[in-house]
Amino acid sequence: MSDSEANAKSWRLDWPVSGGARVASAQLKTVPEDFRVSEVLEEFPEQAEPSGVLSVTGEGEHLCLRIEKVGDNTEFVAGELATLAGCRSFDVGFCGLKDRHAVTSQWFSLYRPGMMSDDMALIEQISERWLVKSAHRSVRKLRRGDHQGNWFVITLRQVNADRERVEGALERLKVQGAPNYFGPQRFGFSGGNLDRAVHIDPAALNRGGGKGKRRGRGRGAGKSGGGRDDRKNVLYFSAARSWLFNEVLADRVAEGSWTMPIPGEPSEYPTGPLWGDGGTSAGGEAEQRERETVAQTPELASLFLATRMQPERRPLVAMAKDLSWSWLEDGSLELNFVLDPGQYATTVLGDIFELEDMSLSQHNK
Repeated sequence: MSDSEANAKSWRLDWPVSGGARVASAQLKTVPEDFRVSEVLEEFPEQAEPSGVLSVTGEGEHLCLRIEKVGDNTEFVAGELATLAGCRSFDVGFCGLKDRHAVTSQWFSLYRPGMMSDDMALIEQISERWLVKSAHRSVRKLRRGDHQGNWFVITLRQVNADRERVEGALERLKVQGAPNYFGPQRFGFSGGNLDRAVHIDPAALNRGGGKGKRRGRGRGAGKSGGGRDDRKNVLYFSAARSWLFNEVLADRVAEGSWTMPIPGEPSEYPTGPLWGDGGTSAGGEAEQRERETVAQTPELASLFLATRMQPERRPLVAMAKDLSWSWLEDGSLELNFVLDPGQYATTVLGDIFELEDMSLSQHNK
């Protein structure tokens, strides 16, 4: 065992649920079709032509495509699209990362100025690998968070609980929402990303970023080794920030104050801190409590003392909008709902169900 493994901290990666305990167990992602997600992007019209013939609508330098994929993650598809389109990887945009072990429908933008006449030929090439459901020209590149939300259709199998009890929990979820935790996958196996965050140089995150408040994305590596190492440092730093948010939210869930703002919060709805330079943007009671919680993990709190990352806020509540459900003939449970960008279906459902992700099992690898 290495020294770093021997000194690894035991990180909490399972936080309190709103009802005190989960009401049922269930299997998730037995097959990719059990987890369907489609981006809600009101900017572009859906195409439902009876002939099944796709056409490109709109004008602009960016060709935007809604692509349905199975078994490929978002960044892999973006890289392949850049190759097919003959553009730089930086010139491919998308709104958010989507799961590999799922059927996902999402928008990508390709920077193709003056090449409208070749759009259909490119779409034919792409269609040999993925289903292209819509095509639209736009004046701008798609960026993270540009979509209005994600629509999920999820089938849970082997639901082990009384139906009446499950439906009661779902009714509660429909009214009050679920704690808006970041999922444990963000923190790596056994919190490995947090162990690594403790050992990074916070000042390295400021290098190469110019006068901006954050390190720049995309092109331009810093002087800290550049490229891959820099991206890993940002990943570990983000994990630390997310974990501190979860800890603050966990305290609010434990005391039952997570669905309402407390004095000092800078908004009319309950929020928690995404820690930054200066800590938190809250004041009064909220600031005091958040600082007390973060101070319990000084090794992570110290990361933010030498960065220019501005404090931000994140809602404490994830609302499953338009939530509906139905029981299938085999006893499985199908759920339909919409979440805002940056909110996670597995986190929302994990407030009720003890989920076994079947895509992680040896059988599905």
